[in-house]
Amino acid sequence: MLYGYGGNILRIDLTTGSITTEPTDPKLAEKFLGGRGFGIYFLFTEMPRGADPLGPDNLLIFSPGPLSGTLVPGAGKLDIACKSPLTGGYAGSNVGGILTAEIKYAGYDSIILKGKAPKPVYIFIDNDKVEIRDASDLWGKGSLETEKILKDRLGEEFQIATIGPGGENGVKYACITTDYGRQAGRGGVGTVMGSKNVKAVAVRGNKSIPVADVQAFRRAARAMYKACKDSPGLQVWQRYGTAGVTVWSNEIGAFPTRNFSSGQLEGFENLSGEVMREKIVITDKGCFGCPSPCGKWSHVKKYGVRVEGPEYESTALLGGDCALTDIEDVAYANYLADDLGLDSISAGNVIAFAMECYERGILTDKDTDGIKLTFGNAEAVFAMLKKIAYKEGIGAVLAEGVKHASQVFNKGSEVFAIQAKGMEFSGYESHNAPSMLLSYMTCDVGAHHNRSWAITYDIQTGRDTVTPDKAERVIYLQHVRPLFDALGACRLQWVELSLDLNLYVPTIAALTGLERSWDDLLKVSERIWNLTRLFWFREVPGFGRAWDMPPARFYKEPVVSGPTKGKVMALEDVERLLDMYYEKRGWDANGRPSPQKLEELGLTEFAAAV
Repeated sequence: MLYGYGGNILRIDLTTGSITTEPTDPKLAEKFLGGRGFGIYFLFTEMPRGADPLGPDNLLIFSPGPLSGTLVPGAGKLDIACKSPLTGGYAGSNVGGILTAEIKYAGYDSIILKGKAPKPVYIFIDNDKVEIRDASDLWGKGSLETEKILKDRLGEEFQIATIGPGGENGVKYACITTDYGRQAGRGGVGTVMGSKNVKAVAVRGNKSIPVADVQAFRRAARAMYKACKDSPGLQVWQRYGTAGVTVWSNEIGAFPTRNFSSGQLEGFENLSGEVMREKIVITDKGCFGCPSPCGKWSHVKKYGVRVEGPEYESTALLGGDCALTDIEDVAYANYLADDLGLDSISAGNVIAFAMECYERGILTDKDTDGIKLTFGNAEAVFAMLKKIAYKEGIGAVLAEGVKHASQVFNKGSEVFAIQAKGMEFSGYESHNAPSMLLSYMTCDVGAHHNRSWAITYDIQTGRDTVTPDKAERVIYLQHVRPLFDALGACRLQWVELSLDLNLYVPTIAALTGLERSWDDLLKVSERIWNLTRLFWFREVPGFGRAWDMPPARFYKEPVVSGPTKGKVMALEDVERLLDMYYEKRGWDANGRPSPQKLEELGLTEFAAAV
């Protein structure tokens, strides 16, 4: 008996229509846990080397973790992995909601899609009954509309993952949406789903998850919930969720403004969690098993739509980075991105980049089809989101991502194309935050904050210092935070409610029957991180140190306003950060894991395939 798991791997070949299952290997579960661990393992071992990200050989892998669907705080996380069409490397995107629990209850630890359907389809999963069904009538519809149609058709108990027109049309940063507003947004996972002609995945399950020691698990889980309930941060976090970060971020000069040229926005107070709560929020909305629901269901009366959010990241990129200062404008832009199926982080970043190009004269009215692409123009943001989703006019270039767009526009625009490894930065301006900048530079999917949110460490230790402890902190966070993505649980109870990490140890032991220390779990996370790094070396020709460098804006162009005005990171300090990071990781000067490190982590056999 494999305790704590669904017990099966489901494989669907969309080209042939073949559907098979196999038992989950207990050794795989022990070595890679689940979630993102299973995702990178199957991607590395089963996807042919050099596969076209938009071709039939790429895999799209949905993986809950052992904690997913169990009665622990925040057990609603699902990992979705593939080769990224945006970066050419690894894409691992994490999403909340209820879908991950339903997949476990249907009996699956991974759902692996390969091939390409000859026509639009959706995947129907009802426990052991799995079918590839026609979705021709759904193709072209928005993500949110599609979810409602399928719930009306199949039943409310089915949990649905959908793509919008962005995924259908091959926008390189298209997302997958579930639970009416939760997105697996980063890296183009929705693009890959669209390339396979899959419009949606619908899942229902009613099987139980086997637990090694039910009474011990119940005691351990209750202790975790009690710790959340007793947290002094619970009330504020429940009321504002991630939107509560906006004011703090702006005050410290980290709120991305006008394409990361500044970290403070005039009029930011109109985007605060307090204003959002007062003007548009209807109710709170949580994922499976969540004692601290950070989701906010909002009614945007100005535009007559309802949307989940906006979360901080959407506010930062669609709002601050584009210099929008009306929460209703930002919420509507968020709604458009959700329904069109676009990652709101990448989309906001790309539009802000285009706005700077327009204001510098690199783009003209002729290029934009007459759209006045100036900072602060909400109508321009709305119009560009639609152009991107349908790849109309300049939208076809912006749909490829900011790195590609800068290569097309040229004229020095690559300096302020805010990306690393081809992925757009998320919502923290980092000219004067060495740890946070290093987090972006070395993130395993490209520039994203969720693997290592280290800006608070910069504030604690000094924002002008570049020291070995900052590299150590980033590495530590890159092991702890992504570990939650392997376990299938939310990290925010730890981050925002200060939930003691040691409480997870007896919980996992009671669930799986395996005694594992927290250090042992961190070693699994390090193993996953290094295997992911090997995947980049295998799949991206010439991959190495240059791919970990930030855009030149961070070491050439000082911040133009706000509390960090005039600050810039010296290029030699950027290089020193990488040197320290690589040394402490056990990697060589080009960022490749050493044979000794791979042997230590039990990955020697994988290195032979690179």
